[in-house]
Amino acid sequence: MNEDWVLYGGLIIVAIVVAIYIIIWFRERGRKPDAPAQQDKQVLQLRLQAYERLVILAERMSLTSLLTRVPAGDLPVRQYQAVLTQQLKHEYEYNLSQQIYVSHEAWQAISNLKEQNIYIINNLGAAIPAEGRGSDLARMIMDLLQADPQASLHPVVLEALNFEARKLM
Repeated sequence: MNEDWVLYGGLIIVAIVVAIYIIIWFRERGRKPDAPAQQDKQVLQLRLQAYERLVILAERMSLTSLLTRVPAGDLPVRQYQAVLTQQLKHEYEYNLSQQIYVSHEAWQAISNLKEQNIYIINNLGAAIPAEGRGSDLARMIMDLLQADPQASLHPVVLEALNFEARKLM
């Protein structure tokens, strides 16, 4: 009879271990379908945050914002030109990592905005004599933007970023 209790006790222990194993197995199995869904949520969140950062970047790279943030002061025109282009390049380089989260087209739009703004700054700056002031360049840029709002890619880039972000939602 004592041997029967030992046998039953052993069977009970084995049954408990098997039950614990089954419970753990079902819990882990139940989590696996959630893991990809959770990963998808995290990736979506990262991608949306990247688009948010690119919208901020586009705003900071807009010529109007750039001129407001970086006043000409008494700088000579060539020095102001260099400061503006360096600021654009710095903003762009600071956000380079965002390109892995966004579409190629969205990143290309940001790159085009940077290049177009540098082109505008350099072309208008070249039209000013070397003894000119940075304030002359700032005024010429603002005059261009007021005369032809389509001279800047800024609104187009913002619309493209918003369109891309809305596709994710």
